[in-house]
Amino acid sequence: MLLSFDTKLLRYAELAVKIGVNIQKNQYLYVSCSTDNLKLAEIITKIAYENGAKQVFVDLSDDRLVRTRYEKAPKDSFDFYPPWKIQEREWLAEQGAAFLSIVSQNPDLLKDIDHEKIMTFQKASGQALANYYTMMRADKFSWTVIAAPSKQWAAKVFPHLPEEQQVEALWEAIFAATRTDQDEPVNAWKTHDEQLHNKADYLNKKQFKFLRYQAPGTDLTIELPKKHIWTGGSSVNIYGNTFMANMPTEEVFTAPLKTGVNGFVSSTKPLSYSGNIIDQFTLTFKDGRIIDIQAQQGQDILASLVATDEGAQYLGEIALVPHQSPISQSGLLFYNTLFDENASNHLAIGNAYSFCIEGGKEMSSKELLSHGLNQSLTHVDFMIGSANMDIDGIAADGQIEPIFRNGNWAF
Repeated sequence: MLLSFDTKLLRYAELAVKIGVNIQKNQYLYVSCSTDNLKLAEIITKIAYENGAKQVFVDLSDDRLVRTRYEKAPKDSFDFYPPWKIQEREWLAEQGAAFLSIVSQNPDLLKDIDHEKIMTFQKASGQALANYYTMMRADKFSWTVIAAPSKQWAAKVFPHLPEEQQVEALWEAIFAATRTDQDEPVNAWKTHDEQLHNKADYLNKKQFKFLRYQAPGTDLTIELPKKHIWTGGSSVNIYGNTFMANMPTEEVFTAPLKTGVNGFVSSTKPLSYSGNIIDQFTLTFKDGRIIDIQAQQGQDILASLVATDEGAQYLGEIALVPHQSPISQSGLLFYNTLFDENASNHLAIGNAYSFCIEGGKEMSSKELLSHGLNQSLTHVDFMIGSANMDIDGIAADGQIEPIFRNGNWAF
């Protein structure tokens, strides 16, 4: 049976509320959304109230206004982050609120903008919201990220289509990637969640000491910290409620040992970062630290990202995603990390998630660092996977086991 757009949009909103943040009775919900997608925000708000939400707060942004600020505002205004925005996030987090982000930014929003302005604001916002992000990465509250098209983003993904068809095409791609177009989306997500947890359970039992990545342009060895934890799919917050942080998600991930990364790795998909595209880049590591950066596009932006702070020179996440994942098989390049990272093995520059090590949720930043988990103001995923990538797990006794072959799971 063919479903109407409105039916699929309603299903998508229900997934975001019921599976994504898993709203609870008398819980606050904070929704961040662009003006392009007020209809989706309205539907989400309605469903949240119908499922017991106490109050829904919607924070709106507009790409045109963001671009205008970067074009016209004085440079010395970009190191300011509104204190009332900090207080809002932290207060809601402390009250056990859920946070739902609807991303739709134009990948080229800040093209040709002074990158010093971009990086100054990125650093200021990272510092201002450090406590909020610390709580988020320790599962102190439920949160999820979903996507919805903007005209500019749709045009980037589907430049070959007539303009009037681009947004519809991106919607259909999003519905497919999030299993919204399946007969029973909620049950489909529960089955998928179980499969991801099974992969994570296997890797946790193995407790490999190293992972070795090999592919064209990549020869990288990553040491894993003692008592590391692989995770994937749903998480559990401190109140015992499950939530799905990203929709879609196809990854199983953990944290590397901060000082245990050596070799070089090449990107396989463009990285959309702060309204700019970074593409065809290679990073070289020694004892965990990035010692060389080469990029065909966006090298200055990438260099500025790595210079954000000391921790931005190291990795905070390693994630395994099979090449045969639905998003990869679609053949689409989304120019959006939420989707592209779920089509490819990827790594993340910057901060590690505290739940990726035993007892990490209760550790301070200093304690996490002492156990080998990187700390940083930033966390940026970049894609490295392909059909040509092999990954081996290496045990403490030197025994080698295939983890990926030709881009897909080997077990």
